[in-house]
Amino acid sequence: MDRAGTADRAPDADAAARGPRTPDRRGPRAAGAVCSLLRACHPGPAAAVTLLTGGLAVAAGRTGPGVLLVVAAVLAGQLSVGWSNDAVDAARDTAVGRRTKAVVAGAVTAGAVRTAAGAALALCLPLSFACGPLAGAVHLAGVGAGWAYNLGLKSTVLSWLPYAAGFASLPAFVVLGLPGRPWPPWWTVLGAALLGVGAHLANVLPDIADDLATGVHGWPQRLGRHRSGLLLPVPLVAATAVLAFGRPGPAGAAGPFAVAAAVIVAAGGALLGRTRPKVPFAAAVVVAAVGVVLLLRQGMATG
Repeated sequence: MDRAGTADRAPDADAAARGPRTPDRRGPRAAGAVCSLLRACHPGPAAAVTLLTGGLAVAAGRTGPGVLLVVAAVLAGQLSVGWSNDAVDAARDTAVGRRTKAVVAGAVTAGAVRTAAGAALALCLPLSFACGPLAGAVHLAGVGAGWAYNLGLKSTVLSWLPYAAGFASLPAFVVLGLPGRPWPPWWTVLGAALLGVGAHLANVLPDIADDLATGVHGWPQRLGRHRSGLLLPVPLVAATAVLAFGRPGPAGAAGPFAVAAAVIVAAGGALLGRTRPKVPFAAAVVVAAVGVVLLLRQGMATG
């Protein structure tokens, strides 16, 4: 009885000797690291561009699996560009104390962000070419333009060019992946390029002072905050006009309504941007969405 009783009490005695169990914090730490890494990918712009391109794929008549493939390829490309941006800019962001950046805040290392950018780019390659060789090459050219911006073009007077090329590549990527590889309509490519120029102005506008302090002298920085803000609505409204009236055939009532909405949103975003730095980029996304709604309503004719 005593031996059996001792054996029964041994586990409790061992547990008491070990003391209270320390909670396993690896799960929360891993989740926190993933969240910090996602913060460094510029999630808002990446999600907006991906969803808008998905809308283009629907407008072009792609099937469900085709739309998902386009979305996956574009998302991988956007993640690679966003992460590479934070990795390249880590030293500059630290110099001006941008604590909203995950790397500056110490939530993730620049090396981890750099590795994530490379992994996303590696994933983007097969996903893009799965849509067709020509379509894949066009999409990767657009992603390459984003990397070129991060690696140096952002500090030149041609800083607008990677944005224009990157956005223009998206409708071309969608259409060239259709059966028969039809040529993308000129008005979708031009409209997207103009949206890209507007997105560049909107994205840079809040950070012009910090950029100048760290030696970044791109096109908006050379124009200055005031002139960049005044110019911002122009390419956005022009893009909507091209998308509304460039398609063969009558535009109907939707065209003028879309252009009027773009004028109001873009101009309002530029005005509010004086006190709320993130509003202009949000306005650019809304204007882009207006263009996609036009395409969803009218369809995306191919040439």
